[in-house]
Amino acid sequence: MQYVNLPGLNKKVSRIVQGTVMLSSRREAEGFSLLDAVFEAGCTTFDTAHVYGNGDVERVLGRWITSRGIRDNVVILDKGAHHNRDRKRVTPFDISADIYDSLARLQTDYIDMYALHRDDPAIPVRDILRALNEHKRAERITIFGGSNWKSNRIAAANVYAESMDFPSFSFSSPHFSLAEQVEPPWEGCVSITGAASSEKKWYAQQNMPVFCWSSLAGGWFSGRISRDQISKHTKELFVRCYHSEENWKRVARAEELGKTMGASAAQVALAYVLHQPFQTFPLVAAYTKDEFDACTEALDIHLSENDMAWLDLRIDQR
Repeated sequence: MQYVNLPGLNKKVSRIVQGTVMLSSRREAEGFSLLDAVFEAGCTTFDTAHVYGNGDVERVLGRWITSRGIRDNVVILDKGAHHNRDRKRVTPFDISADIYDSLARLQTDYIDMYALHRDDPAIPVRDILRALNEHKRAERITIFGGSNWKSNRIAAANVYAESMDFPSFSFSSPHFSLAEQVEPPWEGCVSITGAASSEKKWYAQQNMPVFCWSSLAGGWFSGRISRDQISKHTKELFVRCYHSEENWKRVARAEELGKTMGASAAQVALAYVLHQPFQTFPLVAAYTKDEFDACTEALDIHLSENDMAWLDLRIDQR
Protein backbone atom coordinates (compact mmCIF):
# COMPACT_ATOMS: atom_id res chain seq x y z
CA MET A 1 0.00 0.00 0.00
CA GLN A 2 1.02 3.58 -0.55
CA TYR A 3 0.01 6.46 1.71
CA VAL A 4 -0.32 10.23 1.40
CA ASN A 5 -0.49 12.93 4.04
CA LEU A 6 -3.12 15.47 2.97
CA PRO A 7 -2.80 19.06 4.22
CA GLY A 8 -4.95 19.60 7.30
CA LEU A 9 -5.37 15.90 8.01
CA ASN A 10 -2.96 14.35 10.49
CA LYS A 11 -3.47 10.79 9.31
CA LYS A 12 -2.17 8.57 6.53
CA VAL A 13 -4.59 8.29 3.60
CA SER A 14 -4.25 5.04 1.65
CA ARG A 15 -4.00 5.44 -2.13
CA ILE A 16 -6.64 2.73 -2.55
CA VAL A 17 -9.86 3.58 -0.72
CA GLN A 18 -12.34 0.86 0.18
CA GLY A 19 -16.02 1.53 -0.43
CA THR A 20 -18.63 0.34 2.06
CA VAL A 21 -21.84 0.19 0.05
CA MET A 22 -21.93 -3.61 0.45
CA LEU A 23 -22.25 -3.44 4.26
CA SER A 24 -25.52 -4.47 5.87
CA SER A 25 -26.71 -5.16 9.42
CA ARG A 26 -28.26 -8.39 8.11
CA ARG A 27 -24.78 -9.63 7.16
CA GLU A 28 -22.77 -7.83 9.82
CA ALA A 29 -20.34 -10.66 10.63
CA GLU A 30 -19.53 -11.03 6.93
CA GLY A 31 -19.02 -7.28 6.62
CA PHE A 32 -16.77 -7.15 9.68
CA SER A 33 -14.62 -9.95 8.25
CA LEU A 34 -14.24 -8.06 4.97
CA LEU A 35 -13.31 -4.82 6.74
CA ASP A 36 -10.82 -6.67 8.96
CA ALA A 37 -9.13 -8.20 5.93
CA VAL A 38 -8.98 -4.91 4.01
CA PHE A 39 -7.61 -3.07 7.05
CA GLU A 40 -4.97 -5.76 7.60
CA ALA A 41 -4.02 -5.40 3.92
CA GLY A 42 -3.06 -1.78 4.61
CA CYS A 43 -6.22 0.18 3.81
CA THR A 44 -6.68 3.08 6.20
CA THR A 45 -9.39 4.97 4.32
CA PHE A 46 -13.05 4.00 3.98
CA ASP A 47 -15.67 5.74 1.83
CA THR A 48 -19.26 5.92 2.99
CA ALA A 49 -22.30 8.21 2.78
CA HIS A 50 -25.35 9.35 4.73
CA VAL A 51 -27.63 7.99 1.99
CA TYR A 52 -26.12 4.48 1.71
CA GLY A 53 -28.55 1.84 2.91
CA ASN A 54 -30.73 4.55 4.45
CA GLY A 55 -28.06 4.97 7.12
CA ASP A 56 -27.40 1.27 7.73
CA VAL A 57 -23.99 1.34 6.04
CA GLU A 58 -22.70 4.09 8.34
CA ARG A 59 -24.04 2.21 11.37
CA VAL A 60 -22.23 -1.01 10.44
CA LEU A 61 -18.99 0.84 9.69
CA GLY A 62 -19.25 2.70 12.99
CA ARG A 63 -19.84 -0.50 14.97
CA TRP A 64 -16.82 -2.13 13.31
CA ILE A 65 -14.49 0.80 14.04
CA THR A 66 -15.67 1.02 17.65
CA SER A 67 -15.47 -2.73 18.29
CA ARG A 68 -11.89 -2.84 16.95
CA GLY A 69 -10.77 0.28 18.83
CA ILE A 70 -9.12 1.73 15.72
CA ARG A 71 -10.70 5.18 15.35
CA ASP A 72 -7.30 6.90 15.49
CA ASN A 73 -5.98 4.61 12.75
CA VAL A 74 -8.66 4.98 10.09
CA VAL A 75 -9.78 7.83 7.85
CA ILE A 76 -13.53 8.14 7.31
CA LEU A 77 -14.49 9.77 4.01
CA ASP A 78 -18.17 10.51 4.48
CA LYS A 79 -20.66 12.26 2.22
CA GLY A 80 -23.91 14.09 2.91
CA ALA A 81 -26.49 16.55 1.57
CA HIS A 82 -27.62 14.19 -1.19
CA HIS A 83 -30.83 15.17 -2.97
CA ASN A 84 -33.96 13.16 -2.32
CA ARG A 85 -37.06 12.49 -4.42
CA ASP A 86 -38.74 15.65 -3.20
CA ARG A 87 -36.07 18.35 -3.22
CA LYS A 88 -32.43 19.29 -3.45
CA ARG A 89 -30.73 19.28 -0.06
CA VAL A 90 -27.49 21.27 -0.31
CA THR A 91 -28.59 23.75 2.33
CA PRO A 92 -27.04 24.76 5.67
CA PHE A 93 -29.91 23.02 7.48
CA ASP A 94 -29.49 19.74 5.61
CA ILE A 95 -25.71 19.79 5.82
CA SER A 96 -25.96 20.14 9.60
CA ALA A 97 -28.71 17.53 9.95
CA ASP A 98 -26.76 14.97 7.91
CA ILE A 99 -23.52 15.60 9.80
CA TYR A 100 -25.23 15.06 13.16
CA ASP A 101 -26.90 11.89 11.84
CA SER A 102 -23.61 10.56 10.49
CA LEU A 103 -21.69 11.28 13.69
CA ALA A 104 -24.27 9.31 15.69
CA ARG A 105 -24.35 6.42 13.26
CA LEU A 106 -20.55 6.24 13.03
CA GLN A 107 -20.22 6.45 16.82
CA THR A 108 -17.61 9.19 16.56
CA ASP A 109 -17.33 12.87 17.38
CA TYR A 110 -15.56 13.84 14.15
CA ILE A 111 -15.43 12.92 10.45
CA ASP A 112 -11.97 13.05 8.88
CA MET A 113 -13.00 13.95 5.33
CA TYR A 114 -16.48 15.30 4.64
CA ALA A 115 -17.83 15.75 1.11
CA LEU A 116 -21.08 17.21 -0.13
CA HIS A 117 -22.56 14.33 -2.12
CA ARG A 118 -24.26 16.61 -4.65
CA ASP A 119 -24.27 20.28 -5.59
CA ASP A 120 -27.09 22.75 -6.10
CA PRO A 121 -25.88 25.72 -8.17
CA ALA A 122 -28.92 27.69 -6.98
CA ILE A 123 -27.39 27.85 -3.49
CA PRO A 124 -24.68 30.54 -3.15
CA VAL A 125 -21.27 29.12 -2.29
CA ARG A 126 -21.03 31.58 0.60
CA ASP A 127 -23.91 29.85 2.41
CA ILE A 128 -22.35 26.44 1.88
CA LEU A 129 -18.87 27.53 2.98
CA ARG A 130 -20.22 29.19 6.12
CA ALA A 131 -22.08 26.02 7.08
CA LEU A 132 -19.08 23.76 6.49
CA ASN A 133 -16.73 26.04 8.37
CA GLU A 134 -19.08 26.16 11.34
CA HIS A 135 -18.70 22.38 11.66
CA LYS A 136 -14.97 22.53 11.02
CA ARG A 137 -14.49 25.10 13.79
CA ALA A 138 -16.47 22.84 16.10
CA GLU A 139 -14.14 19.97 15.05
CA ARG A 140 -17.01 17.82 13.81
CA ILE A 141 -15.27 17.62 10.41
CA THR A 142 -11.54 17.89 9.77
CA ILE A 143 -11.29 18.70 6.06
CA PHE A 144 -14.06 19.01 3.49
CA GLY A 145 -14.66 18.82 -0.25
CA GLY A 146 -17.25 18.10 -2.89
CA SER A 147 -18.45 14.92 -4.54
CA ASN A 148 -20.02 15.47 -7.98
CA TRP A 149 -19.12 19.15 -7.99
CA LYS A 150 -17.92 20.81 -11.18
CA SER A 151 -14.57 22.52 -11.02
CA ASN A 152 -16.01 26.00 -11.63
CA ARG A 153 -18.19 25.69 -8.51
CA ILE A 154 -15.25 24.42 -6.43
CA ALA A 155 -13.17 27.32 -7.75
CA ALA A 156 -15.91 29.81 -6.85
CA ALA A 157 -16.19 28.33 -3.36
CA ASN A 158 -12.45 28.57 -2.84
CA VAL A 159 -12.32 32.17 -4.07
CA TYR A 160 -14.98 33.04 -1.50
CA ALA A 161 -13.15 31.08 1.21
CA GLU A 162 -9.94 32.98 0.49
CA SER A 163 -11.74 36.32 0.62
CA MET A 164 -13.10 35.43 4.07
CA ASP A 165 -9.92 33.74 5.29
CA PHE A 166 -11.88 30.48 5.61
CA PRO A 167 -10.52 26.98 5.03
CA SER A 168 -11.51 25.92 1.50
CA PHE A 169 -12.35 22.71 -0.36
CA SER A 170 -9.39 20.35 0.13
CA PHE A 171 -10.40 17.52 -2.21
CA SER A 172 -12.92 16.49 -4.83
CA SER A 173 -14.67 13.22 -5.65
CA PRO A 174 -15.98 13.09 -9.23
CA HIS A 175 -16.21 10.04 -11.45
CA PHE A 176 -12.93 9.23 -13.16
CA SER A 177 -11.91 6.06 -14.97
CA LEU A 178 -10.21 4.78 -18.11
CA ALA A 179 -13.73 4.09 -19.39
CA GLU A 180 -15.79 7.11 -20.40
CA GLN A 181 -19.36 7.40 -19.16
CA VAL A 182 -21.83 7.39 -22.01
CA GLU A 183 -24.68 7.96 -19.56
CA PRO A 184 -24.52 9.02 -15.90
CA PRO A 185 -25.74 6.31 -13.50
CA TRP A 186 -27.83 8.79 -11.49
CA GLU A 187 -28.96 12.38 -11.85
CA GLY A 188 -26.43 14.93 -10.66
CA CYS A 189 -23.34 12.79 -11.22
CA VAL A 190 -20.22 14.60 -12.42
CA SER A 191 -17.53 12.87 -14.48
CA ILE A 192 -14.16 14.21 -15.57
CA THR A 193 -13.84 11.73 -18.42
CA GLY A 194 -15.04 12.06 -21.99
CA ALA A 195 -16.49 15.44 -22.93
CA ALA A 196 -15.52 16.73 -19.47
CA SER A 197 -11.91 15.57 -19.64
CA SER A 198 -10.73 19.18 -19.90
CA GLU A 199 -11.55 19.43 -16.20
CA LYS A 200 -8.49 17.26 -15.55
CA LYS A 201 -6.31 20.24 -16.44
CA TRP A 202 -7.92 22.26 -13.66
CA TYR A 203 -7.17 19.58 -11.09
CA ALA A 204 -3.56 19.41 -12.24
CA GLN A 205 -3.23 23.20 -12.07
CA GLN A 206 -4.79 23.36 -8.61
CA ASN A 207 -2.96 20.28 -7.30
CA MET A 208 -6.25 19.14 -5.79
CA PRO A 209 -6.55 15.47 -4.74
CA VAL A 210 -9.24 13.53 -6.59
CA PHE A 211 -11.03 10.60 -4.94
CA CYS A 212 -12.35 8.82 -8.02
CA TRP A 213 -15.63 6.98 -7.64
CA SER A 214 -16.38 4.08 -9.98
CA SER A 215 -12.69 4.03 -10.86
CA LEU A 216 -13.15 0.59 -12.45
CA ALA A 217 -16.34 1.64 -14.25
CA GLY A 218 -18.62 -0.54 -12.17
CA GLY A 219 -16.92 -3.74 -13.32
CA TRP A 220 -16.54 -2.87 -17.01
CA PHE A 221 -12.97 -4.18 -16.99
CA SER A 222 -13.77 -7.31 -14.97
CA GLY A 223 -14.33 -9.54 -18.00
CA ARG A 224 -17.58 -10.87 -16.59
CA ILE A 225 -19.36 -10.26 -19.88
CA SER A 226 -18.15 -10.32 -23.46
CA ARG A 227 -19.22 -8.21 -26.41
CA ASP A 228 -21.44 -10.99 -27.83
CA GLN A 229 -23.29 -11.28 -24.49
CA ILE A 230 -24.09 -7.60 -24.16
CA SER A 231 -27.68 -7.89 -25.38
CA LYS A 232 -28.49 -10.08 -22.35
CA HIS A 233 -27.22 -7.49 -19.87
CA THR A 234 -28.57 -4.18 -21.16
CA LYS A 235 -30.40 -3.47 -17.88
CA GLU A 236 -27.26 -3.71 -15.77
CA LEU A 237 -26.02 -0.34 -14.54
CA PHE A 238 -22.45 -0.68 -15.77
CA VAL A 239 -23.66 -1.67 -19.25
CA ARG A 240 -26.02 1.29 -19.47
CA CYS A 241 -23.25 3.66 -18.39
CA TYR A 242 -20.24 2.32 -20.30
CA HIS A 243 -21.38 0.31 -23.33
CA SER A 244 -19.74 1.99 -26.34
CA GLU A 245 -17.39 0.99 -29.15
CA GLU A 246 -14.66 3.19 -27.66
CA ASN A 247 -14.93 1.52 -24.25
CA TRP A 248 -14.75 -1.95 -25.81
CA LYS A 249 -11.50 -0.82 -27.43
CA ARG A 250 -10.20 0.33 -24.06
CA VAL A 251 -11.01 -3.06 -22.54
CA ALA A 252 -9.21 -4.86 -25.37
CA ARG A 253 -6.16 -2.65 -25.03
CA ALA A 254 -6.06 -3.04 -21.24
CA GLU A 255 -6.24 -6.82 -21.70
CA GLU A 256 -3.48 -6.78 -24.32
CA LEU A 257 -1.17 -4.59 -22.25
CA GLY A 258 -1.93 -6.59 -19.12
CA LYS A 259 -0.79 -9.82 -20.76
CA THR A 260 2.68 -8.33 -21.26
CA MET A 261 2.83 -7.42 -17.55
CA GLY A 262 1.16 -10.41 -15.95
CA ALA A 263 -1.75 -8.19 -14.93
CA SER A 264 -5.49 -8.19 -15.48
CA ALA A 265 -7.35 -5.60 -17.55
CA ALA A 266 -8.85 -4.22 -14.33
CA GLN A 267 -5.40 -3.76 -12.79
CA VAL A 268 -4.18 -1.92 -15.89
CA ALA A 269 -7.29 0.29 -15.82
CA LEU A 270 -6.66 1.07 -12.15
CA ALA A 271 -3.00 1.85 -12.89
CA TYR A 272 -4.22 4.30 -15.55
CA VAL A 273 -6.24 6.14 -12.88
CA LEU A 274 -3.19 6.21 -10.61
CA HIS A 275 -0.89 7.66 -13.32
CA GLN A 276 -2.51 11.07 -13.69
CA PRO A 277 -0.85 14.51 -13.50
CA PHE A 278 -2.92 15.15 -10.35
CA GLN A 279 -3.12 13.11 -7.16
CA THR A 280 -5.68 10.33 -7.45
CA PHE A 281 -7.19 7.96 -4.90
CA PRO A 282 -9.32 5.28 -6.59
CA LEU A 283 -12.43 4.25 -4.68
CA VAL A 284 -12.97 0.51 -5.06
CA ALA A 285 -15.72 -1.81 -3.85
CA ALA A 286 -13.84 -5.02 -3.12
CA TYR A 287 -16.10 -7.79 -1.85
CA THR A 288 -13.24 -10.09 -0.84
CA LYS A 289 -9.67 -9.78 0.40
CA ASP A 290 -8.43 -11.24 -2.90
CA GLU A 291 -10.26 -8.52 -4.83
CA PHE A 292 -8.73 -5.82 -2.63
CA ASP A 293 -5.26 -7.34 -2.91
CA ALA A 294 -5.60 -7.35 -6.70
CA CYS A 295 -6.40 -3.63 -6.57
CA THR A 296 -3.33 -2.86 -4.46
CA GLU A 297 -1.12 -4.70 -6.97
CA ALA A 298 -2.00 -1.98 -9.50
CA LEU A 299 0.16 0.38 -7.41
CA ASP A 300 3.23 -1.51 -8.68
CA ILE A 301 2.34 -1.24 -12.37
CA HIS A 302 4.31 1.35 -14.33
CA LEU A 303 2.70 2.89 -17.42
CA SER A 304 4.66 5.01 -19.84
CA GLU A 305 3.23 8.12 -21.46
CA ASN A 306 2.89 6.06 -24.62
CA ASP A 307 0.98 3.36 -22.75
CA MET A 308 -1.38 5.97 -21.31
CA ALA A 309 -2.06 7.57 -24.68
CA TRP A 310 -2.68 4.16 -26.28
CA LEU A 311 -5.03 3.03 -23.51
CA ASP A 312 -7.23 6.12 -23.74
CA LEU A 313 -7.26 6.01 -27.55
CA ARG A 314 -5.24 9.17 -28.18
CA ILE A 315 -2.89 7.14 -30.40
CA ASP A 316 -3.44 3.99 -32.48
CA GLN A 317 -0.02 2.36 -32.19
CA ARG A 318 1.84 1.59 -28.98
